[in-house]
Amino acid sequence: AAVAGVPVRVCHQEIVKFDLEIKAAVQDIRDCPGPLSALTELNAAVKEKFRHLRGRIQELEQMAKEQDKESEKQALLREVENHKKQMLSNQAAWRKANLACKIAIDNSEKDQLLQGRDSLRQRKTTKESLAESASNITESLMGISRMMSQQVQQSEETVQTLANSSRTILEANEEFKSMSGTIQLGRKLITKYNRRELTDKLLIFLALALFLATVLYILKKRLFPFL
Repeated sequence: AAVAGVPVRVCHQEIVKFDLEIKAAVQDIRDCPGPLSALTELNAAVKEKFRHLRGRIQELEQMAKEQDKESEKQALLREVENHKKQMLSNQAAWRKANLACKIAIDNSEKDQLLQGRDSLRQRKTTKESLAESASNITESLMGISRMMSQQVQQSEETVQTLANSSRTILEANEEFKSMSGTIQLGRKLITKYNRRELTDKLLIFLALALFLATVLYILKKRLFPFL
């Protein structure tokens, strides 16, 4: 698993286990010589394994959504997507194996049809069983289709959320740029004020010095006119 954790690791191991069991069961269906009841039992077992596999994939998907880190969440979601694709591949292989096995059984029954009415009745039963098995496979495929549709909807919601986040970030960036301009202007005004303050201090000092010099000159003229 992409994220270290006992539940995630166990769920991943169970998914791999069911995947291998389904592959083995599909191979058994492909090699099944008959009778039809044996094929029906094999299909029932495969259907049950698919049910467990879908449940584990859904559990792993839920665990991915509960991850705190976005990187771990996305890694698990990619892993879930890979498991779903593998499940669809197994589903297609299951279908092909059933068709191949049923064709083989049908051909065998055609040969037996020449031997009497029993073969005819058996062929009728085979067709009914084929229809039932096809119906079961169709139902399973519809379930997978619904699950994939939900995944697509969730992906669309995620994309929308990311788009909204991007707009918020852009708006914040524009505000930061505006604040930066205001700060620059304030800095220039403060610098200008400091320079003006220094100039005023120099002028005050010069005026005070001139005033003191004038006072001293007047005192000198009045108190010491002979100097």
